Amino acid sequence: MVKKEAPQAPLELILWNEKYRPKTFDEVVGQKEIVSRLKAFVSAKNMPHLLFSGPPGSGKTTLALIIAKKLFGERWRENFLELNASDERGINVIREKVKDFARTKAFAGPFKIIFLDESDALTREAQQALRRTMEMFTATCRFILSCNAISKIIEPIQSRCVVFRFKPIDKKDVESVIKRIAKKEKFKISQKAIDFIYEVSKGDLRRVINILQSCAAITSNIEEKTVRSIVAEASPEEIKKILTLALKGNFLGARKMLFDLMLSEGLSGLDVIKAISSAVLELDIKEEKKILIVDKCGEIEFRLSEGSDEFLQLEAFLAWLAILKS
Repeated sequence: MVKKEAPQAPLELILWNEKYRPKTFDEVVGQKEIVSRLKAFVSAKNMPHLLFSGPPGSGKTTLALIIAKKLFGERWRENFLELNASDERGINVIREKVKDFARTKAFAGPFKIIFLDESDALTREAQQALRRTMEMFTATCRFILSCNAISKIIEPIQSRCVVFRFKPIDKKDVESVIKRIAKKEKFKISQKAIDFIYEVSKGDLRRVINILQSCAAITSNIEEKTVRSIVAEASPEEIKKILTLALKGNFLGARKMLFDLMLSEGLSGLDVIKAISSAVLELDIKEEKKILIVDKCGEIEFRLSEGSDEFLQLEAFLAWLAILKS
C-alpha cells in the first residue's frame, strides 16, 4: 500500500520567517566573518563546541541548522537534537535527554550535534551538569549553545567553546532582504516604510520579516503609516507634544493626551517609556535636563518591568516633568 503524503499548507499560511530562512551559508546576511569561519569547520568535517552570543534575529539558530544540514545531508535530523532551554531548563534535561542522545554514535558523519537554544535560561545546576557532559562525550557529540546574554553562561562552559559574537543586522542588509521579499511577494514598499521598519526592529531580521508579512496581508502598497498601525509604535511627534506640555507645567493636559494616545493606539507602558527616552534627545531643552529625564526613564522602565501599574508610573513621570520645569 502506497503511503500518501500529507497535504501541504497553502502558501499564504506559511510563516515567511520559515519560507525565507537561509538554506546555505551564502544566503546568510550580516555575519560574513562568522560565516567564513563556520564554513572552514564544515569543510574540515570537524569543529569544537560552539557558543553563539548575540541579539534576537541575528541568525544564530539559522546557522546552527545550516551546519547540521551541511555536515549530515539528508540524515541531519537523526544526528541533530534541538532543545529550547527556556522551556526545558532543569538539570534533569541535561541528565536524561542530552546524555541519552550524546552517548550514541552518529548515523552519518563524524559526530552528532546538540543545539541548546536560549542556553542563558539554563539554571546554574544544569550548566554545571552540562559542563561535565561536554567533556565526557566529545568523541561522539558536539554542542552548539546560543544565548542573548553571554554573562549568564558560567565561565567553565565559555572556556570549553569557541565563542562567536553576533551583531544586529546592518541597515543595508535589512533593506536588501526587504526588497528581495517585496519582489517575490509582489508588493510595493516605500523607502520611509523601510527606514521605519529598520528603526523599530533594531536589526532583528526575524521581526522585520514578521512585520512585512503582517503589512502585506493588509495592503500591496506598504507605507510608513501601515507599518505604524501594525507595530503599535508611538508617533514621535505625539510624544514630543506630551513632553512639551508636561515641561511647561501643564500636567493635566499632558496626562490626558498620553492616556488618549495609549488607549487609541493600544500602547503599553513599556512602549511609551521607550518612545519617550528616544524623543527626549530631540527636545529643545538644556543637556542637563535631557540627562535627568533619560535617567528617570530608566527608573520608570525598571519599575514597569517589575510589574508596577503602568498608568500610575506614567502619571508620576509626567508629574515629575511638570515639577522639573522650575
